[in-house]
Amino acid sequence: MGQPGQVAVSQPWKYARYWLLVIGLLCFSTLSTPRLGFVRSLTSSPESEFPDLPQHCAAIPPIPASALEARRNTLAKRLHDLGAAAYIAEPSSSAAYYFNVSEEHWHLSERPLLFIVTPSVSDATGDITANVSILTPKFEAARAKLLPLSPSAYIQWAEEDDPFAVLSAALGLPTNATAYVDANARLFVADGLQRALPHARIRTPPPQIVEIRERKTDEEIAILACANEATLLAIRATHKRMRIGMRESEARDLVARALAAVGLQRAGCLTLFGENAALPHGSGTDRALHKEDFALFDCTGQLHGYWSDVTRTLALPASRIPDAHLAIWHHVHAAQALARAAIAPGALTSHPDTAARAHLAQAGYAQYFTHRLGHGIGLNVHESPYLRGVPETQATPILPGHTFSDEPGVYIERKVGVRLEDCVVVQHGAAHATFLTAGVGGAARSPWEP
Repeated sequence: MGQPGQVAVSQPWKYARYWLLVIGLLCFSTLSTPRLGFVRSLTSSPESEFPDLPQHCAAIPPIPASALEARRNTLAKRLHDLGAAAYIAEPSSSAAYYFNVSEEHWHLSERPLLFIVTPSVSDATGDITANVSILTPKFEAARAKLLPLSPSAYIQWAEEDDPFAVLSAALGLPTNATAYVDANARLFVADGLQRALPHARIRTPPPQIVEIRERKTDEEIAILACANEATLLAIRATHKRMRIGMRESEARDLVARALAAVGLQRAGCLTLFGENAALPHGSGTDRALHKEDFALFDCTGQLHGYWSDVTRTLALPASRIPDAHLAIWHHVHAAQALARAAIAPGALTSHPDTAARAHLAQAGYAQYFTHRLGHGIGLNVHESPYLRGVPETQATPILPGHTFSDEPGVYIERKVGVRLEDCVVVQHGAAHATFLTAGVGGAARSPWEP
């Protein structure tokens, strides 16, 4: 009972009153505190928060089924030319390239699910086409048949079977066959095949096979270009909404919403302020942005399975960047331009790295450029070939269809880090590579114009 003159309140309602008060305070705090954003997330979407970011790539189609079939037939022809009996892959980016099946469709376990291409030669025409089989656990066969692929055969293995012996018997592989196991496959797959075929040559694919995926088609280049353009647009939209004093976590959440608004999937951004950017892959400390700080954003996102990779080191209108740090930014910018000019058909993959590194060395920053210049990009953010300063005997030629990141950087620990990154494509007849971000302006113009 309450005190005389008061209305009696039952115990449940008394506690409910307290909880309502707490919820009300939380809602008020969320509305008045930018770092929390809980109420905003209930009342707005990334699209409404970024009206200046349309679905940039809505008109870009995915890779059609006919292109996947052409890829498999090209693979079969290369296998035949090399005298190889089969190419074998697990669910991975390589399987996505040839079969439209990645780890998102089928998560890896101790029970192998394998995709196999064997070359088939027509008796009538001599044409070489791909014969596709799927090795599946027997109890998973019904699920395997739901995958977006129509193979020639489903090869099923029971729990008591050796799956690799079942595979070799079903394919009728000769005892001395050469079979290529994709480099993304786990070691036990290659080991199991070697045990099942002790006299066979089980190898990772040679350059003639790897090159098929490395050299992008016009359809792939269109997807990659739009993904990289969209990523840069999201960074620019974020830049407009930043303020001195905001924290790394706030900026990271802001750019993530921008990447979602522009229509990219699985997107994210390494976000580092000030001296934190001196660690190229640092996780940050959630420090606040000061007027003297650069902000570094290294962002990726996915479109139809293909990745973007764009980095900007930028300043705000209210920033007061030290002259020494501005000089570093401009040297990195110049190194990026020199590297792009060196990414040319016929040049070696070591040459662009050398060009960027030579400029930074002349400026006195050689010791602070601590990673390779770039990497291939496609169905993986990082894939071969790589732009790095290896001896020329270890480098490979740059060819039309190659796509790379061009990302020089300077990292002075506990002081400053600057990296600028745009991906490029090497096209037929071009003197040097073109930025994949060229459609929206390409490389940064200044720290204030990313």
